[in-house]
Amino acid sequence: MKPSAPNAVSDIGIVGLATMGRNLALNFLDHGQCVSAWNLEPELTTGLENAYQGQGLYCAPTIEELIATLKRPRRVLLMIRAGAAVDQMLDQLAELLSPGDIVIDGGNSQFEATRERSQRLGKVGLEFVGLGVSGGASGARHGPSLMAGSSEAAWQALQPALTSIAARSPWGPCADRMGPDGAGHFVKMIHNGIEYGDMQLIAEVYDICRRSGWSAPEIGELFERWQSGPLQSFLIDITIAVLRHPDADGRPLVDQVLDVAEQKGTGRWTVQQALNLGVPIPTITAAVEARSVSALQSLRAEASGISGPLQSTSAIDETNLLSALLVARLCAYAQGMSLLAAGSEHYQWDIDPASVLRVWTGGCIIRAALLDQLIEACATSPRLASPILFDGFRETLQQGIPAMRKVIAGAVTSGTPVPALAASLCWLDGISSQRLPQNLTQAQRDAFGAHTFRHIQDPDGPPRHAEWLPQ
Repeated sequence: MKPSAPNAVSDIGIVGLATMGRNLALNFLDHGQCVSAWNLEPELTTGLENAYQGQGLYCAPTIEELIATLKRPRRVLLMIRAGAAVDQMLDQLAELLSPGDIVIDGGNSQFEATRERSQRLGKVGLEFVGLGVSGGASGARHGPSLMAGSSEAAWQALQPALTSIAARSPWGPCADRMGPDGAGHFVKMIHNGIEYGDMQLIAEVYDICRRSGWSAPEIGELFERWQSGPLQSFLIDITIAVLRHPDADGRPLVDQVLDVAEQKGTGRWTVQQALNLGVPIPTITAAVEARSVSALQSLRAEASGISGPLQSTSAIDETNLLSALLVARLCAYAQGMSLLAAGSEHYQWDIDPASVLRVWTGGCIIRAALLDQLIEACATSPRLASPILFDGFRETLQQGIPAMRKVIAGAVTSGTPVPALAASLCWLDGISSQRLPQNLTQAQRDAFGAHTFRHIQDPDGPPRHAEWLPQ
């Protein structure tokens, strides 16, 4: 029944009732949890409380009264803007909560900040959980993917409630503990990086078709033909819907959308962290940079036509396009998983990659048929340096890489930018080359800066130096 006074008890408190917080509150209610909620702007609480009168929801007028309604150990979920607002709320909660209580940050916080907050709250006996939440508004309402970074004790206290509201797939509930402190938000960051890569790859295939004269609905039909195969995914689903959606005049609405893709920062964080850890993720990096290029509208207008005469766009080969997109998507996921492994080792989180992949099979934005194969790769070949070495992908790569070369060559000669497709191919060519030109790079470094080099016949021996330049 509905808590109606500060001395009533609720299972969880939610701070922040914008779209995500509101939908998670309703999701908890659907699964038998009593919820207390508070929002800085009271107008967001009035309509919600009236609509769910008597169904287990109490909208507190103050943060103090919200805390007073909660069962012990008290659990407070923050669904507020990442950054300073989170720290301000944590300072306030630290004065109101008791040792053993749990604070959960469900926003898109930087994992480094989550690590610091975990240590800070731990000093006063509070458990802090960085919870990656994926699935957008619909996922929050009907079943998100949840990636927790917490102590084992905090996860055990939260697991029944979180798994109850999470999406479910054939692999089980899409909620799990990724590791301690910032591990959950780190995994969510990588999820978003892969999301950037996949979205850019889909956009590049769309652009190739559009410049060949296909209409948006025709491209939607192409994606629908692919959707029943190995490319099946949530992002392909929504792409089909977007390409078919008409505006008021019956024209494709997507054609009326300004070609500037915004970004909130998680893609850039992924790239920055990859640089810090020395992990190449060129497909994801190209996707982030493509959004930045799209924002340069005035420069793009001035530079239009600077490439000079171009070859006409070639006819679309659907089989090659399908194969190229499938291989490039595999590259984006493989690069993300390599960064996951490096981060887990660097921060001593001991993240289980199979658990991450299972959590991504439902509710989240990058859920896709490809994940089943990646889970199989983890199970059967856990020591592989990269998923692309998995035998199950051999045929996909053997067929897809030649197709990628044809697709990219056609795009380049016609002046169609395909940065993520091209970066994927270059990454594959690089990691499959036993000999790279960085011998010259290292020799140059030694020549101008005496940075030394190692001899090819004695790679584990002492560094050497040569007098490359005339004295």
